[in-house]
Amino acid sequence: MSVFRDDILKGKTALVTGGGGDICGEIAETYSAHGANVVITSRSQERLDTAVADMRERTGGNFLAVAGDVRSEEEVEAVVAKTVEEFGGIDILLNGAAGNFPAPIAALSAKGFKTVMEIDVQGTFNMTKACFPHLQSAAEKNGDASVTNISATLHYTGTPYQAHVCSAKAAIDAFTKCTAAEWGILGIRSNAVAPGPIGDTEGMRRLAPTKMSVEEMTSIIPLRRFGTKKEIADSCLFLASEGSLYTTGAILVVDGGAWLQSMKMGDF
Repeated sequence: MSVFRDDILKGKTALVTGGGGDICGEIAETYSAHGANVVITSRSQERLDTAVADMRERTGGNFLAVAGDVRSEEEVEAVVAKTVEEFGGIDILLNGAAGNFPAPIAALSAKGFKTVMEIDVQGTFNMTKACFPHLQSAAEKNGDASVTNISATLHYTGTPYQAHVCSAKAAIDAFTKCTAAEWGILGIRSNAVAPGPIGDTEGMRRLAPTKMSVEEMTSIIPLRRFGTKKEIADSCLFLASEGSLYTTGAILVVDGGAWLQSMKMGDF
């Protein structure tokens, strides 16, 4: 059950990068369940096709899966062109493609740092710029278009073994605000969602502190639990909907208050 009307995005088209992953897949499915045509993209066509088949079965919605590397301007342009060819335009962009792995700064290679920056930051720039004329057309036609970027809270205080990711997400926050400042006059809103620890995701399986039990980790979070993929998806749905028409340049933290205790979590 959803707290939102099931037709809240009816007639709109959403493009979701990283759409074959845990959280972004949930976002894509949520957009579809609320009426949007949805295009998902990542590097693996096979993974995308599997994800689309599963989501289509659950929502009955219109989907398109197009493989592309967000680091490549040419591949991004091709994804955008196929989206517009299939659905006629783009109303909603969700930038969720990201890279992550734990590494201390002293052992972090230049290639590793560059890869994360290119996927997260360059990829977000590439896709946002490529979608701009279509978002502008949607805003002119419907009075609104939106970009939502997936950020994080790691850089608010600094996080060990995540210097590359902290740098990338800080840049995404800045880019989000700059986009909002420049494009607001055109009717294009730009916001970000910063998830905290989300249960049952690849990120938690790979990055959670191995020395801590679930009970120990959640005891540090003010709301005393991990978040869910649905809670992140619902936040992105809100930012793409008419319920947030006066919201732009915002970084919506959805982490149960976890970042407030980040220094404690860093001790483990």
